[in-house]
Amino acid sequence: MKRLTIAVLILAILSGCSSSNGGKDSKKIAIVVSTLNNPWFVFLAETAAKKAKELGYESKIFDSQNNTALESDHFENAIASGYNAILFNPTDAAGSVSNVMKAKEAGVAVFCMDREVNSKDAATSQILSDSYSACIELGKLFVQSLNKKGKYVELLGIVSDNNTWNRSKGFHSVVDNYPDLKMVAQQSADFDRNKAMEVMESILQAHPDIDGVFCGNDAMAMGAYQALVAAGKAEKVKVMGFDGAEDAINSIKEGKLTATAMQFPKTIAELAATYADEYFKGKTDFPKKLPIPVEVVTSENIDKYIAYGKKE
Repeated sequence: MKRLTIAVLILAILSGCSSSNGGKDSKKIAIVVSTLNNPWFVFLAETAAKKAKELGYESKIFDSQNNTALESDHFENAIASGYNAILFNPTDAAGSVSNVMKAKEAGVAVFCMDREVNSKDAATSQILSDSYSACIELGKLFVQSLNKKGKYVELLGIVSDNNTWNRSKGFHSVVDNYPDLKMVAQQSADFDRNKAMEVMESILQAHPDIDGVFCGNDAMAMGAYQALVAAGKAEKVKVMGFDGAEDAINSIKEGKLTATAMQFPKTIAELAATYADEYFKGKTDFPKKLPIPVEVVTSENIDKYIAYGKKE
């Protein structure tokens, strides 16, 4: 009986040591995304969670609702709750830095997905779509579609997000070389479909004779297109987006949107989760910023693509 009791105690002690040493089963991954009010980010978050589960980790998705203060609460909760890594889609390139630093100081690795923070050292790694290069290609297509002349509108995303300006700058690096292409309005619609529709309706009242609309994401492109339909101008105006979201892919197939740029959220999310796994296993050397190529999608090549990616 004494031997049995001692054996049980030893097993209990060993079990406790294994747990406290942070075995694979004890590791947890928090997935903090800017918003779940956009299907693209829902796909990004759910793909990251699925990959984390496949790798054997518990995970939880946190929705920041495009609010940096709420994002800060999520970071504090994740750190206090013992999450060992955070897969992070920031709300604000500058405002989110303090949250990443808070995690770093607590020994929690942060892997940014799609959006970056304005710090070279805060995040363990940043996995980002190459928005600038993609929008150079979109700009070329925009110029061709409008035959190098006409009036156009640009709908910007969230102004505190670097993706907004990388996309805009890439686009303008091409389009601004054509003096007969005139931008009559440039306004933020916060990457939001409903806001884009409202903004576009207002712009059309002042500029009813536009020829094209360039949008920083697909949600805004779909909202702008709705406004053009309501105004009876959808067939005349070329609309381009960015993301490769399901609505946009279907719209291009139906001859409505002219083009989008296909990001690859599956690649980004799975790589972020894989990096977390490698970090848990002892790897420390990760690329500080890893650009993921983006591909332009039009009616000519639409058969190669599905929502959020390429056909296999």
